[in-house]
Amino acid sequence: MPSRRTVLAAATLLPLAGGARPASAALKTAPKTAPKTAQDYYDRAAKLAGDDSVLKALVKALSPGLQMPAVQPVKPFKIFDDVAVVGTTFVQATALLTSKGVVLIDAMGSPDDAKKIIVPGLRDVGVNPAHIKYVVAAHGHDDHFGGAQYLADTYGARVMMHKADWDLIAAERPEHAPKRDLEISDGQKLTLGDTTIVFHHTPGHTPGTVSPIFPVRWKGRRHTAILWGGTNPPATTEAKRTNLTSVREAAVTMRRAGVDVELNNHGGADYGLTRIEQLRAGATKNPFIIGPARTQRFMKVMETMLRGRILQDQ
Repeated sequence: MPSRRTVLAAATLLPLAGGARPASAALKTAPKTAPKTAQDYYDRAAKLAGDDSVLKALVKALSPGLQMPAVQPVKPFKIFDDVAVVGTTFVQATALLTSKGVVLIDAMGSPDDAKKIIVPGLRDVGVNPAHIKYVVAAHGHDDHFGGAQYLADTYGARVMMHKADWDLIAAERPEHAPKRDLEISDGQKLTLGDTTIVFHHTPGHTPGTVSPIFPVRWKGRRHTAILWGGTNPPATTEAKRTNLTSVREAAVTMRRAGVDVELNNHGGADYGLTRIEQLRAGATKNPFIIGPARTQRFMKVMETMLRGRILQDQ
């Protein structure tokens, strides 16, 4: 059986799909010597990204000194038959629509966000917010859990977070923290109706960041999605190294699961906001379906940028 290192190396050789720069072109231009500086890694990541808008956005999002744009509302939209996105240009909540109710991944920054953005946003796309059964906080920062307690109190939803991040918010006591409820563990499955979500612990951004893998449907056809739970590199070198390990291990998990859809809770980090607008404008092909090869290259770009950020810390 090939080692994990061998599997990861092989994944980087897979071709790109859907109009993106072919893998062979990127490999031909990649440096033959090991990167020696942080900028060498950033340059290598840019070459790996090529002309792929999704990957280019990721390079930009992981670059040092990124300036966040002004926050604007995003009109709610169903990006799959069974997935709706609501939120702002800064952060989004993703609703998985099952036959027995809704699993909401992330809850934005405050009870007001839940009341004024999530609830009416779901109604705008034909989803009854009273059907929310679970609210999953992908990690323990307030822009992801702030509206969770409101949704729990209003609709009886259960709130889920990894134990490490329940501990994090218990120690930090941030405003709008939800009451401790259900703990997520690595590899845990949540089944609601016809949908089973598998939670993968991907620490780094926070100690308890999780990145769920779940089925989605586009025009009736099944695909497999990952929602990466925490993209921005953490502050400390040690946490960045943990993040790097998570990225490498997740790439293997994604390949085995056949992940062909990439989602993010910060749509500015992966061209997601633009892809929503492409769908709203009537795109016949779903731009979130990037294929297994490009999901692997997405992770390789993230890995390469993180290596640069770690070296820059030295």
